[in-house]
Amino acid sequence: MAQNVKEIFSGSAGRASAPPAPAALAAKVRTLAPSMTRSMQRVAEAVAADPAGCAALTVTGLAELTGTSEATVVRTARLLGYPGYRDLRLALAGLAAQQQSGRAPAITTDIAVDDPIADVVAKLAYDEQQTLADTAAGLDTVQLGAAVAAAVGARRIDVYGVGASGLVAQDLTQKLLRIGLIAQAHSDPHLAVTNAVQLRAGDVAIAITHSGSTGDVIEPLRVAFERGATTVAITGRPDGAVAQYADHVLTTSTARESELRPAAMSSRTSQLLVVDCLFVGVAQKTYETAAPALAASYEALAHRHRR
Repeated sequence: MAQNVKEIFSGSAGRASAPPAPAALAAKVRTLAPSMTRSMQRVAEAVAADPAGCAALTVTGLAELTGTSEATVVRTARLLGYPGYRDLRLALAGLAAQQQSGRAPAITTDIAVDDPIADVVAKLAYDEQQTLADTAAGLDTVQLGAAVAAAVGARRIDVYGVGASGLVAQDLTQKLLRIGLIAQAHSDPHLAVTNAVQLRAGDVAIAITHSGSTGDVIEPLRVAFERGATTVAITGRPDGAVAQYADHVLTTSTARESELRPAAMSSRTSQLLVVDCLFVGVAQKTYETAAPALAASYEALAHRHRR
């Protein structure tokens, strides 16, 4: 195996990440809370709901407030990306200061079946904006830069995704093809695995899965990883199973799921932002060849848009 799976899953295989900025804290809580234990969720929900109040508490005070233990508070802080509780308190103080200087949103994302269409538009627009802001705030630019560098020098790029994530996979490969890179999107799990078998060092495999646990996406990424390709996971669950086989993890955010707006809709928004960031980074690094290739692709299709 090209790398130790346990090391990658534990985050000690070279993925250096700075603690999240205060603005990213709420996004991290929304992203990671579903995968936390119930006691850790209580800590995370408390700090997100009242950053100013929690910033004033010692680790013992926060443990008592949430009915948990000091160890649970520290584990929650570390899962959110902070070395210890002291660092989390500093981030909470910074977040509280930012909130006090700004205005709270006037709308929520809860959509009722009898909402006027104007309210639906306003709520969805706010929801999309929040999802994009959360994703941007939580995106690890070190990991993004490493993924860009790998794609720039790749012999070929395979992208795996099913369902809504499959549409995002197609979007990425179409962009890469138009700047002259060799890229393929695979939504058929059998074809994905048989293509992954052909990958080797110098190739790149990208898995897109919001849940981080989609077997049809994890399996080809595992095969690509074992063949020595550089692997990238775009996921809303950085602690999910897909991360075991990812050299680089790009985390997406998602809005709160509701009956009228399933997670697939909001997760796709954040995935498309990450895909655009990845593509633009590659285009910047390959501008000498990307610009002529993009111009040629526009010209090849121009006659289809003329009347």
